[in-house]
Amino acid sequence: MREIKLVEVRSELAAGTRGASMGIDALKVASLDKKSSFFTQFEPINVPDANNYLWRDNEFPNAKHIDGVYQVLNNVFNTVELLRLDGKFPIVLAGDHSTAAGTIMGIKAAHPEKRLGVIWIDAHADLHTPYTTPSGNMHGMPLAMVSRIDNLDSKLNEPSEKTIDYWNRIKSIGGDFPKISPKDIVFISVRDTEEPENYLIEKYGIKNFETKEVREKGVSKIAEEALQHLKSCDQIYISFDVDSIDSNISKGTGTPVENGLTVDEAISLNAELIKDKRVCCWEIVEVNPTLDSENAMAEIAFDVLETTTNSLVENF
Repeated sequence: MREIKLVEVRSELAAGTRGASMGIDALKVASLDKKSSFFTQFEPINVPDANNYLWRDNEFPNAKHIDGVYQVLNNVFNTVELLRLDGKFPIVLAGDHSTAAGTIMGIKAAHPEKRLGVIWIDAHADLHTPYTTPSGNMHGMPLAMVSRIDNLDSKLNEPSEKTIDYWNRIKSIGGDFPKISPKDIVFISVRDTEEPENYLIEKYGIKNFETKEVREKGVSKIAEEALQHLKSCDQIYISFDVDSIDSNISKGTGTPVENGLTVDEAISLNAELIKDKRVCCWEIVEVNPTLDSENAMAEIAFDVLETTTNSLVENF
């Protein structure tokens, strides 16, 4: 059986609303409410954050707090690389979704010869860059970071030289090469995108299993097709953003979007996908307990976490 390591990343620098750094502890509160022993089973690793940058004046409107984000991504990268070199299976609990870039960089650095596929379960494509972002929030950029994409064809902004310098440094964490090919990304339930992202999705032929397709075909079939789409990949990383769940349910997250997954679909989907022996890391992000009542989002997210982890344990 693989040895699981919990990786806790309490960073919220890249989110547009405050509070995602509290998501991990909200998951722990949820586990206590459910009388679960989950968090006694695994030794957690706490990755240093840079949330103190939130008190500084932001000088990067097209990539907010990119100096701090760069620090956090390096910290995540180093942690995940060492775990993968040691043969551990990281389960990453993170605040904002930008840190997923550090996770991917770490996976790739540990085994650079292996082709890495990504299953991105999210309401958003997260393919923006400082040149295209409408908000400047870097949790919308991790897949562009690891694909080393600038998307100048869709350029809307004029980032400062300092912003571009940090952006180039981020893209080079773990080496001056793309960590994944955009063609090796599979989206599930992505439904809130902007034109620059749509341009890249069409350019690279990125597959998106829309919510309607999940409902029509069923979770098992979608999981099968998603994994088949990545048949040429040696390793697979799964990233689950809780805003993939419908906004009627997922109130405790920064950017909820309607027409998302049900709770049962989210649970079943992750539990099914993680059975594939190529999966080497799983991540859950963007729980923000300040945005809902009675810790509702964390309660749901914990059910996803616990069921997915149990599925991993049972199938190895």
